[in-house]
Amino acid sequence: MTRRLEIEPAGPPPDAACPLLPGELSCLNATLRRTTRQLGALYDEALAPTGLKATQFGLLAQIEQAGGEAGAPLHTLAERLALHVSALTHALRPLLRDGLVALRPGAADKRVRQASLTEAGRRKLGEGLRLWAMVNGKVEAALGHDAAAQLRALARRVESAEFRAAYRAAPAPGEAGPPG
Repeated sequence: MTRRLEIEPAGPPPDAACPLLPGELSCLNATLRRTTRQLGALYDEALAPTGLKATQFGLLAQIEQAGGEAGAPLHTLAERLALHVSALTHALRPLLRDGLVALRPGAADKRVRQASLTEAGRRKLGEGLRLWAMVNGKVEAALGHDAAAQLRALARRVESAEFRAAYRAAPAPGEAGPPG
């Protein structure tokens, strides 16, 4: 029998990373960073037999999904991953070194670099897919389907352009709202 985590309806406990704030105002950034480190460690552990970190596996999957055999422009990948092109280029280095990804000039514009998976990269992605599905299923089982769906929905909301716009428009605590 799989044990599911129970979600407490009460507010979160005070955040140790933000000790000056009461529980209801605990630091979301610190909480989310700890959460992503915890999940990242679980995915890294599951993907270890491939020699890839979860972030590297995710990058291979994004390259394949965004461009297939034709490859994906780096600026497109960076946008999909919410990264600067320079950070993406840095993240690609070990994959390029290991022969899993190739960079080439774009067909229409030679100034645009495109990333594509090599044959070895496609094999590595295939090898990792089974392991990723296993760990993803275990995380979903531990959370419960409904909680996992809520978490995905909240994460997608926070990563959206609409959220960024709402954040920029929101008054800081103690400030008056926009003139009405």
